[in-house]
Amino acid sequence: MDASDELLRGADPAALLTLDGVIRSLNDAMATALGKPAEQCLGRDFGHMWPANQRMSAESLVAHAARMKTVAMRVLDFPGPGEAPVACLIEARTVKDPAGDGQLVWVHALDARNDLASLVIPFRLATTAARLGLWMYSPFDHQMEWLGGAPALAALFPDPATPLSAVISAVHPDDREALRQLLRSASARQSPWVKLRYLPEHDGWHQLAAQTRRIQLGYGGPERIFGMLRDDTKQAKRKEKAQAALTAERQRAKDIADFSSALITAATEQELQQVALTRLAATFGATGALLALVDEGRLRVSTDAGIAMWEVDVLHGLPLDHPSALPEAIRTGRPQLIVDRQDYLRRWPHGVDFPRLGRLGRDYAVSITPLSETGNQPLGAWLVTYGSGYRPSLDERTLMGTLADLAGQALRRIRLQQARVELATALQRTMLPTLPEHLPGLEVSARYRPSRDGLDIGGDWYDVFVMPDGAIALEIGDAQGHDVGAAAAMGQVRASMRTIAAHEPDPATVLTRTNDLLVTMDATRFASCTLLHIDPDNGQVTGTSAGHVPLLCAHKDGSHSIRELAGGPVLGVVPDTEYREETFTLDEDSALVMVTDGVVEGPGLTLDAGLERAGTLAGTALHDGLNAEETADRILDAAVAVDHLDDVAVLVIRRT
Repeated sequence: MDASDELLRGADPAALLTLDGVIRSLNDAMATALGKPAEQCLGRDFGHMWPANQRMSAESLVAHAARMKTVAMRVLDFPGPGEAPVACLIEARTVKDPAGDGQLVWVHALDARNDLASLVIPFRLATTAARLGLWMYSPFDHQMEWLGGAPALAALFPDPATPLSAVISAVHPDDREALRQLLRSASARQSPWVKLRYLPEHDGWHQLAAQTRRIQLGYGGPERIFGMLRDDTKQAKRKEKAQAALTAERQRAKDIADFSSALITAATEQELQQVALTRLAATFGATGALLALVDEGRLRVSTDAGIAMWEVDVLHGLPLDHPSALPEAIRTGRPQLIVDRQDYLRRWPHGVDFPRLGRLGRDYAVSITPLSETGNQPLGAWLVTYGSGYRPSLDERTLMGTLADLAGQALRRIRLQQARVELATALQRTMLPTLPEHLPGLEVSARYRPSRDGLDIGGDWYDVFVMPDGAIALEIGDAQGHDVGAAAAMGQVRASMRTIAAHEPDPATVLTRTNDLLVTMDATRFASCTLLHIDPDNGQVTGTSAGHVPLLCAHKDGSHSIRELAGGPVLGVVPDTEYREETFTLDEDSALVMVTDGVVEGPGLTLDAGLERAGTLAGTALHDGLNAEETADRILDAAVAVDHLDDVAVLVIRRT
């Protein structure tokens, strides 16, 4: 599978475009979303495939990624598999062209199932700007949720989540059936405005108008009915204004809580960007936001829809020592509030003007907040722009600083974890051996996967090598733990066994001498192990075990057996142990399967049941004509499917 296949694999829409937006390749989900067969999409302009009302957003998304060589995100509506369109958070980024040295733009739908609220934010901002209200209805639990909008409308719905029955009871009896019909007939198209008389608590009747549209939140996500609400009542009351302020503050508190939670739970830099760029401007009443992260001393900038890509061109790639506002805020760790264009030019006369300040009026403001944590150099900053006449209060700037600290902590944690994973992966790769090729009369295949907990590394190992007498030595084992210490212990045991085996022809003697060595060294960890010697000419197998799980034998007719080898206790615990061995024959078209305990034990899976399951899989694989590689894959996939907690290793030896 080449790199482009990997980028297009998956159930969500994805496509690879040229830098000028022409579709090079796409998956079936993207073709379905664009409403054309895949072959009719190839070679066409990506932006022109969208409806007219979304074409500009789609084109700007691709252009931003192509020109800035960075990540851009937009919420766009795809045609859904059913009646309702699908609201998706779409990401665009440049990637290397698998077919050459150039660059392509990878456009794909992000998985927002854990943050559906981010998909709703653009709708909420649009309705607020239009002085409308926005609510969402779930037909499955008959619940209506107020999402925000014009404050006067928000005042009519003091509870953010309300059962449909409670809403209907507040509607005039003559208008209740109209509301029910509006919900029942909601489709992908905007409904006509329907007039409703509504009686909120402690207030007189309001004349409202509502319209609905059915939308699916993300691919595979839930369908919801979104409604826009307009208050046609001519006279607003003072009480409504007070309630509106209270509702707005409640919504703000919820936004801030959601923002904090999303920052804390972000697992990747992409998720952190998604959280910041979808929430920052909306939470603080700003007109736009950008996120600048430091990579090798230069700024890597991404932006939301509120700041156009041409406005951040000058910031992307700036060195950290540049004499302008954004690098200075990151370099010094001090937030900056720029109250207008004149203030900026006075404080940074030699800096490159932030383009937005060059075209806005004198009373527009910009705030820059470093992403920092106590005692550490900031890893970036976010910048927000405010509309004419707006000045963030001290409380707002303090709150933004608190959220920026959370973002800095999350970013440092993400980068530290990534570095640890890369280190662990490299260490594991050096410790797992390369299997010898073209063993006469044998097929050998091995698979390994680390534990879900801790680092991406573990104590399981396998090894295959040719003995001086021509026999094939095969070993599999498990050093206690799944961390760097376990990996070090594993490497020590494997190296010792291979060294001793070069001078000792008997498996039992190899384990005896390895155990003596580990006991003498006072090793802090023990290890279990199975060691086999196979004569490739006649299939004779001599084997021994140091407290390891039994050996599996699979046959061409689909049957299998479980063999408990002679041997002794685990290595490195009991001094002066003499290990025993036994000899048997591996028939042609039969296979031996050596596993570690993570393959055959797990939550709700006993050792006996796990051995029986693995043996059945191996027997069926041989009966189906699978080779050693395919058999090992089948056994490993089954272990992963039952949510394994431990490291897992599989070694399959088939006599041909």
